[in-house]
Amino acid sequence: MSLVRDAQNGTVTEEMKTVAKVEGVDPEFVRRGIASGRIVIPISPYRETRACGIGKGMRTKVNASVGTSSDIVDIDLEVRKAVVAEKAGADSLMELSTGGDLVEVRKRVIAATPLSVGSVPLYQAFIEAIDKDGAVVNMNPDDLFRITAEQAKLGTNFMAIHTGINLLTVERLKNQGRYGGLCSRGGAFMTAWMLHNEKENPLYSEFDYLLEIMLEHEVTLSMGNGMRAGAVHDATDRAGIQELIMHAELGDRAHEAGVQVIIEGPGHVPINEIDTNVTLMKSLTGEKPFYMLGPLVTDIAPGYDHIVTAIGGAISSSCGADFLCYVTPAEHLALPNVEDVYEGVMASRIAAHVGDMIKYGDRARGWDLDMARARRDLDWGRQYEVAIDEERAREIRSSRLPEDKEACTMCGDFCALKIVKENFDFDR
Repeated sequence: MSLVRDAQNGTVTEEMKTVAKVEGVDPEFVRRGIASGRIVIPISPYRETRACGIGKGMRTKVNASVGTSSDIVDIDLEVRKAVVAEKAGADSLMELSTGGDLVEVRKRVIAATPLSVGSVPLYQAFIEAIDKDGAVVNMNPDDLFRITAEQAKLGTNFMAIHTGINLLTVERLKNQGRYGGLCSRGGAFMTAWMLHNEKENPLYSEFDYLLEIMLEHEVTLSMGNGMRAGAVHDATDRAGIQELIMHAELGDRAHEAGVQVIIEGPGHVPINEIDTNVTLMKSLTGEKPFYMLGPLVTDIAPGYDHIVTAIGGAISSSCGADFLCYVTPAEHLALPNVEDVYEGVMASRIAAHVGDMIKYGDRARGWDLDMARARRDLDWGRQYEVAIDEERAREIRSSRLPEDKEACTMCGDFCALKIVKENFDFDR
């Protein structure tokens, strides 16, 4: 019995109760959301996972990605990055290794955290094809489905699977062209395979078989955005919209089969097109949980892309996006290190909260109200407790303490808050 079937049969499971308590909503609200496909809780029958609700009415969640590359293979580093991402407040992880012992990396990362962990089985299938047969285009579709099942058995909770790339989508891409190409590794792998072999994407043509695997192992299907544009100039183009249409149709089939579904969105989107993208995706997919990959709202800021993404993520969340994939300062430059991961998670967490302030009003703004009162009262202990990063707030203030311990070295003797506190009673 899947979580979707439980919900549709009127059963409120322990996972639903846990999510309801964390989110401050009624368990019945969560049950109805899962039954309709508007909420998912990625779980696994193979390990205990911290229940995390993603979707309509839930706090906007943040995902952090870790994983080796073909240039840097350090499993201990990836484990440290996973632990740091959890410490920074990430709600889930994606393990996206493409170098070294891929199975061992995934096992170690999964063992290091109670968070939901996602993967992209297609990566492993194509990399194994390169190692075994010399080229991406020699990938055997049977291996792709085998690896999907194997990764599920490791305790993977959700998988980004590139089901929306088909011959029609690729034709749209060829007909229109792009300035920035594709920035999806999975999309690039599968497109190359299809063009070389002149065959349909097996994840699309054998979709029902894929659903059998997802259902058997209770894996949440995150419909991978393989046509993701690599530049803001290519946002919201024909190939991207064609893939979305495919995901809308396939997502309905998956939910009908009892599989939980997340829809992945674009990654490079100018600010004025974010609302359009969120509205279109929610409308076409029946308000299924929407996973925004960033988004980056400008392409000129390598080294600061976590800030670029925070801007895009805040707007996306306010418009209705449910799940944000973080971006680190190393984006487009290098494999992230531990510090990059921490910075990326914090930036996206801030973005998620800013969006929730718009989506949920007082329900989200109570946190800000706590900080406002603590600042007004010059209650530094409470300010630290309320801060999204207590450790950093303490560190910065402690490094530049003022003579007057009530104030800070920004204003010193001329602290506006202290002047007001001494002359007015604004207690509310």
